Amino acid sequence: LHLLQEKKSLSLSLATIPHEDPATYKMIQAADTVGTFQIESRAQMSLLPRLKPKTFYDLVIEVAIVRPGPIQGGTVHPFLRRRQGLEKTEYAHPLLKSILQKTEGVPIFQEQVMQIAVKVAGFTPGESDELRRIMSSSWKSKPIMTGLRQRLLNGMISKGVSLAYAEQIYKTIEGFSSSGFPESHAASFALLTYASCYLRCHYP
Repeated sequence: LHLLQEKKSLSLSLATIPHEDPATYKMIQAADTVGTFQIESRAQMSLLPRLKPKTFYDLVIEVAIVRPGPIQGGTVHPFLRRRQGLEKTEYAHPLLKSILQKTEGVPIFQEQVMQIAVKVAGFTPGESDELRRIMSSSWKSKPIMTGLRQRLLNGMISKGVSLAYAEQIYKTIEGFSSSGFPESHAASFALLTYASCYLRCHYP
């Protein structure tokens, strides 16, 4: 942005870059993103034509989903199938809809895992925050991991959630222990992603 001001006398900031620019999203969907922030890796570039980001929130998901948490937690392919209309979005419990509706029924962000623990597994908000800390600790304590697993399973089963789905949620949490983004973090990254793509598209 400084160079644009210096070389082309264009005064732009993160706040004034045109939002939701169609040409920028066309470039992103084509995975023409070498040199941009966060979405230039091979993994990201292979996902872009399938996810086809059309809005800023799509970029928030794109930034967050190519992380060890969602990948190891098994949420990437279900999200893509549902996004593409190849699989119906379903919820294992009515309370999950308000938590997962914006991500096609699968958890992608840390906050969603914490909300599931509170609303569906009976955790208190304080225990949910402890869950967040455990998710960031690389699961160094096997006893803690074992106890947490049983607590989650028991809580969800008591609410009528199937054991298979409860196990899937645990798998997701275990994946997040490697690396998973909070939504706010992903949104901050996505803003820089969009800005770098906009500049690459219009001022290469």
